[in-house]
Amino acid sequence: MAVALLILGIILFIGLILIHEWGHFIAAKKGGVEVEEYSVFFPPKLYKRKTKGGWQFVIGALPLGGYVKLKGEHDTDTAKGSYGAADLWTKTKIMGAGVFMNLVTAFLLLMVLAWLGMPKIMDNQFTVASDTKVISRGQHHVVLEEVTKNQPAAKAGLKRDDILQKIADTPVTDVKSLQQASKKYAGQTVTVTYERAKKQQTATATLNSVESQQGKQQPTYLGVSISEVKQGADLRRSTWSAPIVAGGLIGQFTWATLQGLGNALQGLGSLIAGAATGNTVARQHGQSEAAGQVSGPIGIVMVLNLVSHMNYQFMLLIIALISLTLAIMNLLPIPALDGGRLWLTLISRGIFKKPLTQKVEENVNAAGFFILIGLTIIIAFVDIKRFF
Repeated sequence: MAVALLILGIILFIGLILIHEWGHFIAAKKGGVEVEEYSVFFPPKLYKRKTKGGWQFVIGALPLGGYVKLKGEHDTDTAKGSYGAADLWTKTKIMGAGVFMNLVTAFLLLMVLAWLGMPKIMDNQFTVASDTKVISRGQHHVVLEEVTKNQPAAKAGLKRDDILQKIADTPVTDVKSLQQASKKYAGQTVTVTYERAKKQQTATATLNSVESQQGKQQPTYLGVSISEVKQGADLRRSTWSAPIVAGGLIGQFTWATLQGLGNALQGLGSLIAGAATGNTVARQHGQSEAAGQVSGPIGIVMVLNLVSHMNYQFMLLIIALISLTLAIMNLLPIPALDGGRLWLTLISRGIFKKPLTQKVEENVNAAGFFILIGLTIIIAFVDIKRFF
């Protein structure tokens, strides 16, 4: 099941790239601009095939995104069927079509999830209270933080990070149930069921008696310190309000993403400055801040792997969030991305009323591309440090 979900997640992620670039493709075709290449991933090219429509389908080696190559992509090109010869509105539609497709994809996925069961991942997550029903709750686990020497748990062989499941026949799901079960079987020899390394195991323990704990402020019958961990999230279902919930979550997640990007940029700035100046504190702070906010291809695959051990709702939610993030990133004025090209075109054509020169356009895009490659390397390094 987990492997199938992981494979499905990777396929859906690649699908997001295809959908994004398909938006550019359709908008260009409808706007009378000729398409020369439609590529999944970046060069070097691993596979290419000429289609009946005259454009080339390409699969690249670098899973950093994709692209649609148009005829005459420079703003000064004037040949018929070229991007440069198109009017400002057509160019805007072509550049914004990928963002639109990702937004629509995110909206549809979130709407379907609202119907099927939306995982609650934020405390104040948007919902319509009158049309919301909790259909499943996340499971609580009791994890051993400390096992005291010469106490019943230690003598039975229990260790730190074991997940306590049952004492005798009584399930242990939280602090209260542990206290009740421990007191119920105080002084008795019982079977303790626990999980270690994802395998269920049992041990025999003789709990401390009630008499031995009299006078103690915090009596302990098993001899452990614990933490209560919630695994999974509550699933909440909506009916008629599903489209409203999807729209509300788009706004809520967009704001959270922008806040995260701001923190990530600040962290990456500290990381780069710390590395350049030798300031270890700044470098470590930057790495920590960036690690908590950004992920590259390595991080995305690792997240998909982690989510694959949960359920399909979480997988679809992660795909929806990635789609939304792709839309947001391609709206921002980042050179070499859709947003950068769109803003450059709007400024030159809309404000200065003249085309962007080929030299300026190439220099800006080249600088943006090298910055993106540099950030990709840094983010890959952060991902490796975080997951490995």
